[in-house]
Amino acid sequence: MDIPQIEELSLLHSNICQALGDPKRIQILYALHGEPRYVSALADDLGMPQPTVSRHLQVLRQRSLVQTERDGQTVVYSLTDTRIIEVLNTMRQILRDALERQANVLA
Repeated sequence: MDIPQIEELSLLHSNICQALGDPKRIQILYALHGEPRYVSALADDLGMPQPTVSRHLQVLRQRSLVQTERDGQTVVYSLTDTRIIEVLNTMRQILRDALERQANVLA
């Protein structure tokens, strides 16, 4: 891989990480795992105002982490690739391990 390709890939990687930089967006991704959802259902389940959920879904969609499908006049959201949940779970495990190491140092 040459330098321009590496730079382009790094930029795309950074864009996805920016989308994951908000805890609400991570909650939305987990809520979409397993089944497509309407914005109103996501808002109710997550206890967030619908405009907030819509704004976060827009960011996730721009980064190709979620996709949409029309269902009459409403829009249904789903994960574009369920492997994002594996990535999030791996990141959580790394965080847990780091916290355990810190706790052991302080003990």
